[in-house]
Amino acid sequence: MAGAYDDREGTIWLDGELVDWRAANVHILTHGLHYASSVFEGERAYNGTIFESVKHSERLHFSGNELDMPIPYSIDEIEKAKYDVLKANGWDDAYMRVIAWRGSGEDMGVSAARNTVRMAVAAWEWGSYYGDAKMQGAKLDISKWKRPSPETIPSFAKASGLYMICTMSKHEAEAKGCSDALMMDYRGYVAEATGANVFFVKDGEVHTPKPDCFLNGITRQTVVGMLEDRQIKVHERHIMPEELSSFEQCWLTGTAAEVTPVAQIGEHTFDVGDICRDMTTSYDKLVRA
Repeated sequence: MAGAYDDREGTIWLDGELVDWRAANVHILTHGLHYASSVFEGERAYNGTIFESVKHSERLHFSGNELDMPIPYSIDEIEKAKYDVLKANGWDDAYMRVIAWRGSGEDMGVSAARNTVRMAVAAWEWGSYYGDAKMQGAKLDISKWKRPSPETIPSFAKASGLYMICTMSKHEAEAKGCSDALMMDYRGYVAEATGANVFFVKDGEVHTPKPDCFLNGITRQTVVGMLEDRQIKVHERHIMPEELSSFEQCWLTGTAAEVTPVAQIGEHTFDVGDICRDMTTSYDKLVRA
C-alpha cells in the first residue's frame, strides 16, 4: 500500500461504519481542524493482536474527558472497531490510528459544546519509524521548543494540539540530517523526543525522565517493567541536559518507535550497548509473543 494518505485502497471505520478509504472525509468547517479539539491513539498490531489495545482505548477516553469532549463509544465498541478495521483490510501487522474530534455543528467559535464528538479508526502498514536507526542508532537534534507546564496545557492527554511544537522540532531536526529532536521541559529538564520517551544507561543502571509534564507512554511503562523484571535499577527522575555527556547508552520508546537505539544527541554520543540491545530485541519478541 503506497501513495498519499488520502488516496489509497482500503477501509476506514468512521462514526460506527466501515467506509471506503477515499470516502472517509470531514467538512472544512470541522471544529477539530480549526481549534485542535482532537485526541488520538497510535497503536500497533502484531500477528493479528493489537499490543496493549485496551490500555490505548482507556487512554483515549481519559484524553477526551480532559478536553471536555467525552468519547461517544464504549471501550468495547472501540476495541471492536479496531479489529474490524484490521479484518476489513486483511492485515495482521499494522499501525492503528484512532482519533476523536469535535465535528461540524452549530458552533464555530472557540466554544464547541453543541458540536458532536466524532471518531474514526484507520490503519496502515508501517515499518520501522526511524528506518535504519533501529539497528545503527538514531541521531537526534536538541529542540529549541520546550514541553509546556501542566498549568498551561492538559499535559497527560494525548491531544493533537500538543504535537504542534513536536512537528516544528522534527522538521528542524530533519533539515539538519537528524531523525528526531530531544525536547526539554519548561523547567529545563530533559523531557522526551517529539513522539517518544527516552531512556539512558550509566554504570549498569537506567535513568529516565520523570513524566510529570508529558505522557507516561504505554511502551515506556512496558519497558520499565521489563527492566525491573531483570532487576535492573530504574531511576525515574529529573535529568539535567548537562548530564547527557555522562550516559553510556540511550534509546527511545513509543508505539511507532517501538524501542529504538540512539547513537547521538547534539554533540553527545552513545554506544548501542548490551542493555539497549536487550530491550530492543526483547520488546520485539514480547509484542509478537
